[in-house]
Amino acid sequence: MPVGQRRYPICVAREGKPRLRALEDVVALPRRSTLLPELERALAAASRLHGLRSDLEPVPVRPTATISEAGAYRFRLRDPIDLRVSRVGGRSTLGFLHELGHLLDHQIFYDRKTRSWASAVHPAFATWRAVAAELEPRVVPGGSSRQRYFHSVHELWARGYAQTVLLRSGDRALERRLAKLQAEDDAHVWPAEPFARVAVEVERVFERLGLTQLSLPLAA
Repeated sequence: MPVGQRRYPICVAREGKPRLRALEDVVALPRRSTLLPELERALAAASRLHGLRSDLEPVPVRPTATISEAGAYRFRLRDPIDLRVSRVGGRSTLGFLHELGHLLDHQIFYDRKTRSWASAVHPAFATWRAVAAELEPRVVPGGSSRQRYFHSVHELWARGYAQTVLLRSGDRALERRLAKLQAEDDAHVWPAEPFARVAVEVERVFERLGLTQLSLPLAA
């Protein structure tokens, strides 16, 4: 390899035609990690809400010991590389669901010219965008660039997606985890009452896309 030439990580391969898949077939959890039970629980909750139409091989989930962030979604152009989840800091469930939200956003729609993702431009997200824009902004430590990123459309989607999965999980442990974050006024979640409409619109996005068996009224 020539000096100075960067080697990109290998992207996840694609095979066949896109088809509707359960989320358990979309990502590959780290089978030997101590995080496995926690991630399985979170993934099962998400899978009860929706699937994904995809031609991807399973996207690997890789545990890290990063202390600066709870997770990361790595990709190149339209192709995923992996999801990364930190096992440090006690935020693995929220971090995993957040990065899963990014993966979904990226794979539902990607504009090659503008590099926009579904949350920013896809018609199925239009009502969600309008309702999410009414949420009171949450404040995190950091300068103006971090604030802009934190309030970008794709970050609002990932945070709202993660909160909706916890809220709709039907799993008492996950519901308690969300309630604890809200009680602590954690900036990565919203209070229950103002978020209620957003959660409904997150669910309706997946219904409009034909990714769920739920039957939700589309009229306001």
